[in-house]
Amino acid sequence: MSNTVFFSPGMDCLHAIQDGIENAKEEIVVCVFTISDDRILQSLLNAHRKGMKIRILTDNEKVHDKGSDIRALVRSGLDLKVDDSKHHMHHKFMIIDGTYTYTGSYNWTRSAERFNEENLVIIEDAELASSFLKQFETLWESAVRLYSVGWRQHHKS
Repeated sequence: MSNTVFFSPGMDCLHAIQDGIENAKEEIVVCVFTISDDRILQSLLNAHRKGMKIRILTDNEKVHDKGSDIRALVRSGLDLKVDDSKHHMHHKFMIIDGTYTYTGSYNWTRSAERFNEENLVIIEDAELASSFLKQFETLWESAVRLYSVGWRQHHKS
């Protein structure tokens, strides 16, 4: 088992996330408050084009933020849902291949990389990853799917 920590500002957290996405073999599960860093968007789109199974869950209020990459992900056909609550889904974690957990305060935004004091921890432990996956599945079941038309029309599925 190996564990690694990265800090921002700086490119270390961004590069770790990109490397995880690019090196995934089976599945990527993402549960993050928001995605507005186009470099992470491109890594996800590249993995999707290669046939990687990807599921993304994000906060319903962040979809319409200026700079949000959520619409681009939905338009590209990624499996994406948003929480369906009046409160924020504020998690920041990603599970790669059921073994690697990426978590911490690091937001998937340009501000996190450029200015903010944030952290990203990568933990190689299938048992820990399983706990995060269980939480993801619980949230996924109550979340709503976004469709590329009628952005404000969310549909349960």
